[in-house]
Amino acid sequence: MKKVSDYLTPINTVFIIINILVFIILEIMGDTEDGDFMLEHGAVFWPYIEYNGEYWRLLTAAFLHFGFMHLFNNMLVLGFLGDNLERALGKLKYGALYITGAVGSNFCSFIIDKAKESYSVSAGASGAVFAVVGGMIYVLIRNKGRLEDLDQRRLILFVLMSLYMGYTTASINNTAHISGLFIGFIAAAVLYRKKAN
Repeated sequence: MKKVSDYLTPINTVFIIINILVFIILEIMGDTEDGDFMLEHGAVFWPYIEYNGEYWRLLTAAFLHFGFMHLFNNMLVLGFLGDNLERALGKLKYGALYITGAVGSNFCSFIIDKAKESYSVSAGASGAVFAVVGGMIYVLIRNKGRLEDLDQRRLILFVLMSLYMGYTTASINNTAHISGLFIGFIAAAVLYRKKAN
């Protein structure tokens, strides 16, 4: 018989709260839709990382959002999927997957932007969110396409729609989305252990 604690997802809740609090604080201080302001407060910009050694931006950028809708969309997905994945992986493993996805996807963005000499400023939890999605896909595969109230077809449809929207919208960081998805899938393959019935 499951205990109440089996349903609690404190790590996912903490990540959502941190994202919201950071957004509120930055909105009070300035304009979260201004690239220079976001750059000043920890967004990813490859020359700063490459020449100033500011590698901490690979983490801080994952907790910054360009405006309310950017925050809302990421937290909505995280709220729906993160809880399921945390229950499947466990608290510490879920936290490890989320942070690995956040930093790893931003690192991939840094590498691609540098190679293309693109001087865009990027931020957002979407790399970590897509890592959660990638992790959930792996867990669903291991559970024959279903886990709790989720099924594999709906999740894959969501991924395809999100990637399509990313490629048809100019300001979306598609590198973070795709790399986050793969990082999350691989991390779940390493971390997930199917529970015996």
